[in-house]
Amino acid sequence: MLGRVSTPQKLDERFRDAVSALRPGATRPGGAGGPGAGPAARPGADPVSEGSALTGARARELFDAQSTSRHLDLAARWLHGFHEGFATLGSSGHEGNAAVAAALRPDDPALLHHRSGAFYCVRAASAPGAPDVDPLAEAARDVLRGVVAAAAEPLAGGRHQIFGRADLRIIPAASAGAAHLPRAVGIAYAISAVPGLRDVETPWPDDAVAVASFGGAAVDHVGATAALNTIGWYAHTGRRLPLLLVCEDTAAQGWVAETLRARPGLRYLAADGCDPAAAYDTARAAVDWVREQRRPAVLHLSTVRLLGAAGGHPEPTPGLDRDPLVATARLLVEGGFATGEELLTRYDELGWQVRKLAEEVLGEPRLAGTAEIVAPLAPRRPLRVARHVTDAATRASGAGSAARARAFGGKLPEQGGPLTLAQTITATLTDALLTLPGAILYGQDVAGRGGVHGITSNLRERFGDERVFDTLRDETSILGLGAGAALGGLLPIPEIPYLARLHSAEDQLRGEAATMSFFSQGAFRNPMVVRVAGLACPQAFGGHFRNDNSVAVLRDVPGLVLAVPARAADAAPMLRSCLAAAAVDGTVSVFLEPLALYHSRDLLQQGDGELLAPYAPPAQWPAAHIAIGRARTYPVGSAEDLTILTYGNGVRMSLRVAARLAAEGYGSRVVDLRWLNPLPAADLLREAAATGRVLIADETRRSGGVGEGILAALVDGGFVGAARRIAAADSPVPLGPAAHHVLIGEDAITQGAHALLAR
Repeated sequence: MLGRVSTPQKLDERFRDAVSALRPGATRPGGAGGPGAGPAARPGADPVSEGSALTGARARELFDAQSTSRHLDLAARWLHGFHEGFATLGSSGHEGNAAVAAALRPDDPALLHHRSGAFYCVRAASAPGAPDVDPLAEAARDVLRGVVAAAAEPLAGGRHQIFGRADLRIIPAASAGAAHLPRAVGIAYAISAVPGLRDVETPWPDDAVAVASFGGAAVDHVGATAALNTIGWYAHTGRRLPLLLVCEDTAAQGWVAETLRARPGLRYLAADGCDPAAAYDTARAAVDWVREQRRPAVLHLSTVRLLGAAGGHPEPTPGLDRDPLVATARLLVEGGFATGEELLTRYDELGWQVRKLAEEVLGEPRLAGTAEIVAPLAPRRPLRVARHVTDAATRASGAGSAARARAFGGKLPEQGGPLTLAQTITATLTDALLTLPGAILYGQDVAGRGGVHGITSNLRERFGDERVFDTLRDETSILGLGAGAALGGLLPIPEIPYLARLHSAEDQLRGEAATMSFFSQGAFRNPMVVRVAGLACPQAFGGHFRNDNSVAVLRDVPGLVLAVPARAADAAPMLRSCLAAAAVDGTVSVFLEPLALYHSRDLLQQGDGELLAPYAPPAQWPAAHIAIGRARTYPVGSAEDLTILTYGNGVRMSLRVAARLAAEGYGSRVVDLRWLNPLPAADLLREAAATGRVLIADETRRSGGVGEGILAALVDGGFVGAARRIAAADSPVPLGPAAHHVLIGEDAITQGAHALLAR
């Protein structure tokens, strides 16, 4: 405990001792160097050292930003000392990243490592503002508000201590590892791709450089390996990515350098992050190369960790001799741009300013309740979403009718008779590409083969390889690309060929995409509609690899919309609602397509074609609109004896069971939930109350399945009737006929129905 308390004080004392001992260099213009030399007189436009592009004036700016960042670390520990500052990672030892910020332009989008306080201060100091406002002080206030979780913090509003601000083009990166790096690849992709697309607005200039920083220990993180692999693949395919990765490495064991050097398609540059001139010159070289070549590079900065997390881990003690703040002071003093006394005076001025701000933010309000906390998580504006669908219909009709006819090869889908679920999704995606200029379709073999299931066949030929393209077979890269590209003005529609393949990349939805609005109060949004083929399909080969019935992790993501169309008639309006919600509210949706129903045609008997549906022409889209979170009820029989709550494959099975029950004289209400997140609680409660008996036909597992959420919604809503649940076994889906013993079937639903009706 003593070491943890004393280290910040020791760091401050060592800095003061080191700066007090500095003396001007022997070749200083205007007088002899050495002890006792007179006041500094060198012009600020002069370089700090021979051959360096870092001037004295720029170095003074870096010193101010680095000093402010250092005092923010000290203030965080002071606040934590009386339980007002919460766990905060320190930037001390990483202040060399100030040189990277200085080498970039203020309009270059940045995703920052959690030890990037100096970078943030440099970027903030360059922001335009009122003449009487000190931008560096405002940056310090921003950070301190985050430390104390004040509601006035401008980005996350007290929800998280994170570096980011919309006007500074700093995008929040909640990952303490490297989960944000696939998103960085997506941002660079958008910068490269958007200029070639019509009617797509982007927040960044065409020659912008995306930058993302991460710690050396994170080079082995799945996000880093996915991003680095994707960078190499894009280099192989010829795609240009204006991306600069900055690795701030404290280990200095050689593994990080070896790993980064070996990556194809990535130019490697290295510098001592504790030497501001070397860091600045190398950062400028890296930024200039990326900006001119539009290709990715990595800047490997060796750094030192001088402070750990306030209240989180023991404070480190080594490395004080490599303090980057001392190094900047040394350049200024030995170069004749300032005296040690002047720099210590400035250091103290900034310190008192930060301490005063820390005292001020203590009295600011905190988030006051659940409603205020979750407000930016998942904004829902259903009327605007419905209006967007109407506007899309207008664009597809009238002046757009000729383009629509060409896109469909001269035969519109509404003229082709009833369609299957798969055909309906294909037609809806075609219309989406026509009516949404920023929409892009991509994934494994999406362009070349139409995807694993043929849903996107011929779409690249119709819309070009900027709108429809193939990617690596890596779901982390696929989802990260979408999360980043969406920030650049695109509307990504990635395809995941099997639900089982999604699980390795779930954090890109949970920790990255779906939390962006929450951590930025809506200032940043990454709208996305992820198409996933899944749920039970016993006839599919490959066992649980292609036959997965687990959606628990998707329902656990706050704000994520989970749609499951069970029939062709619902697929088009539900997909259009997801796309409209993405465009209007920045919603992240997963459109889960039941693999077993893609090509199903019949419901009750062979040849009845009841699962087919005609495709609605644009004029009918508004009337067919399905709002997010609304269920659909199928009355079967004249009596009202039983309510069956289900979704996906369960709809077909339940309707068949209901038809047999009707023949026995029992009436049923089969409710297709359609939306598993958010659950249509009001609809299911209403339909449950109508009969007083509820059977839940849930094709997910008994533990952690959807049925648990449905039962909870019934209880929370005050339902007092009889309820029974049919669910899959707590087991992976086995291969072949054995799958029928694990998954639910019509016999199990029938038995559950009879058990309820016998009460």
